[in-house]
Amino acid sequence: MTEGMHVASGDLRLWTERFGDSRNPAVLLVMGTSAPGIGWPEELVETLVDGGLQVVRFDHRDTGRSTCVNFAEHPYTLADMAADAIAVLDGHGIAAAHVVGASLGGAIAQWLAAHVPARVLSLTVIMSGPMGHSAGPAWARALAGQAPDPDDLPPPAPAFLRHLAWRAGRPQSTREDHLAASLETWRVLNGDVLPFDEQAARRFLESAYDQADDPAAAANHDLAGRQMTEDRLVPLSSITAPTLVVHGAEDPLRPLPHGEAIAAQIPRARLRTIPGMGHGFFSPSLPGQIAEAVLDHITPQPARPSEERKPA
Repeated sequence: MTEGMHVASGDLRLWTERFGDSRNPAVLLVMGTSAPGIGWPEELVETLVDGGLQVVRFDHRDTGRSTCVNFAEHPYTLADMAADAIAVLDGHGIAAAHVVGASLGGAIAQWLAAHVPARVLSLTVIMSGPMGHSAGPAWARALAGQAPDPDDLPPPAPAFLRHLAWRAGRPQSTREDHLAASLETWRVLNGDVLPFDEQAARRFLESAYDQADDPAAAANHDLAGRQMTEDRLVPLSSITAPTLVVHGAEDPLRPLPHGEAIAAQIPRARLRTIPGMGHGFFSPSLPGQIAEAVLDHITPQPARPSEERKPA
């Protein structure tokens, strides 16, 4: 069963989708920078539902069918995006959920676990970094051709930085320009080890662009993510939710030490490193693999329907 509806977050309207039986334990999926809820692949959602869970995903403000914001007049922060996630839970009458966040969504998920622990049954952070770490200095050193600071988390891979320079010089005034450039971004983020599912990436990009009232507004997420406000500096050691950190061994945007740093700071957190994985879900079978890791983390093994259906 699938239910789609808007919920209110202050003056904003956020588009949400709920999958599965509403009587089952809830999973809240929180997408990353500039991505609507459809960034969570159907295979991942279906695997979680088949595992006996209800799944809620939603379009962040400035993406998909949710309200767009004039950032210059009404700037917002990571805490505001976290408040949107709480509004989604409230809108669906969910007191607490297993929270799964990817990339910037992983930072939002950490914020929720640190500041509203009663709403977070468990925490899964995918291809992200510590919410209180500013990546700006590492990026600045890399862009200036300087060696990384050994006391800081590493910058993006050189191939990704070269891609950003390439993209900055390309026209993106039309839908076709934007889709072509974005497709190449996801290809670079995927890395060279696992195969890149170009068709899946293209379908996502086309849908995300066509659903948005203002496709350019999604860039506001990057502005919000850069603001290192005091609420982001709460020690991750305060998080009590059972935590799984999933990270790709070949992530070109947030290299593996970013995930390792999260796991090291949250008590009893487990790190699951996926060989060959870059920064994204656009590789065949990868969404199912990640969903299985989430199920293993949050679902008691003897009760898992998916386990019962597997041949001996």
